[in-house]
Amino acid sequence: MIIHKVKVFPSKVHLPKKKQLAWKIAEISSDNAKLNKDSIEMVINRIIDNASVAIASLNRKPVISSREMALGHSRKNGATLFGINSKLRFACEWAAWSNGTAVRELDFHDTFLAADYSHPGDNIPPLISVAQQNKRSGLDLIRGIITAYEVQVNLVKGICLHKHKVDHIAHLGPSVAAGIGSMLKLNTETIYQAVQQALHTTISTRQSRKGEISSWKAYAPAHAGKLAIEAVDRVMRGEGAPSPIYEGEDSVIARILDGNKALYKVPLPKKGEVKKAILETYTKEYSAEYQSQALIDLAKKLKKKVHNLNQIKKIDIYTSHHTHYVIGTGANDPQKMDPNASRETLDHSIMYIFAVALEDGTWHHIKSYTKARAKKKSTIRIWRSIKTYEDKKWTKKYHDPNPKKKAFGAKVIITLKNGKKITEEQGVADAHPYGKRPFKRKDYIHKFLNLTENMLNKKESNRFLDIVQNLKKLKPGQLDKLNIELKKGKLKRNFKKGIF
Repeated sequence: MIIHKVKVFPSKVHLPKKKQLAWKIAEISSDNAKLNKDSIEMVINRIIDNASVAIASLNRKPVISSREMALGHSRKNGATLFGINSKLRFACEWAAWSNGTAVRELDFHDTFLAADYSHPGDNIPPLISVAQQNKRSGLDLIRGIITAYEVQVNLVKGICLHKHKVDHIAHLGPSVAAGIGSMLKLNTETIYQAVQQALHTTISTRQSRKGEISSWKAYAPAHAGKLAIEAVDRVMRGEGAPSPIYEGEDSVIARILDGNKALYKVPLPKKGEVKKAILETYTKEYSAEYQSQALIDLAKKLKKKVHNLNQIKKIDIYTSHHTHYVIGTGANDPQKMDPNASRETLDHSIMYIFAVALEDGTWHHIKSYTKARAKKKSTIRIWRSIKTYEDKKWTKKYHDPNPKKKAFGAKVIITLKNGKKITEEQGVADAHPYGKRPFKRKDYIHKFLNLTENMLNKKESNRFLDIVQNLKKLKPGQLDKLNIELKKGKLKRNFKKGIF
């Protein structure tokens, strides 16, 4: 790996293309490096993972709306839509929009946390859609996904967006563009321009993840993927981009991030080096913000130690800066303590999540978020007894550069009414690569079967699992087989008239 130093240059100083971060990203995207065997297998795992959560969300309101929009953009030899007959095709950017929304809706797919946040699996829907429309092979798709993960993971390591209240899709636009470029075997210049355009068009604020969190949280990554596809299309036709997008005098860094005196260090593999960043990412066992995964496991264990939940006086959670300020009481969001809050808000409230997991001893992607569940009096009592604190020890663990030492957990102290204290701590989720029971292929398949059980017939389920596990062998034009069709009559519609 090479650590690239990225800073702002005044306009009077000419910064050669080859010294710009966007060019360096483009170089590794066009290098046709050897594919790592473990990375290939992880791509397959993540396609299964995405399909699981997408199918489970197909009849949720935001996904229905996104699908209705895509249905208005049919295209011969285009891309497929989850749930819809594979013979019907749609413009790839709109297929990416709908499928990307389905993948993101339940907040249940993979994650990578470092200087910033990310859900790298958001790269997969736009790449599959473009691959289908452009009749690429399974290996082409694999190469593109591995590149997209490499770019996003390393941007997340080097550049913090949330500090400036910028949403993390700003790293997703460039990674999708890079992945598409790699998959389509575009030249370095074309990918360079596409990465810049994609970044320029995907800057938005973190208000989408604060306060009363709306359905836009599900749409945001899909929108970034759609914009990245359009950016690649434009530059393939010879158009350019604002440049240098990272280092310019009025660039993203200069005007939106740390400013003229900023110095970022972004790691990237050497040109031709094997890409393995996807192996540093981790999926979710539970449908909730990733920083709650270890705490759900912790709550389930504490339930066995607290025999009478009515005796709880208070619960103190000592955790990292990110957990405290994003999903804890440090966020100062009253909605995170509100039983009438949206699901999108509740899955970003560690107080709610910990209370439910402690009370139920389990977690379910639907049952744990129902209005009745959130309004249960005993839950509200526990919920409102919880307070989070930043502990610098946990913040340090969160940012540890060693993947084996990096931790996203917490220390929990439950104080009972009689004064007794029950203490437990956990660094990573049980399903984390370094947890007690890391997710393997069988776990991804189990997750798929569990989440799609009532939506798919057994034949279609088995067909998909067989196809995806043989992804390397799929020939150009066969990627439509990655689509999944629902049982007849299972797909809901929204007939409200829009523009399309």
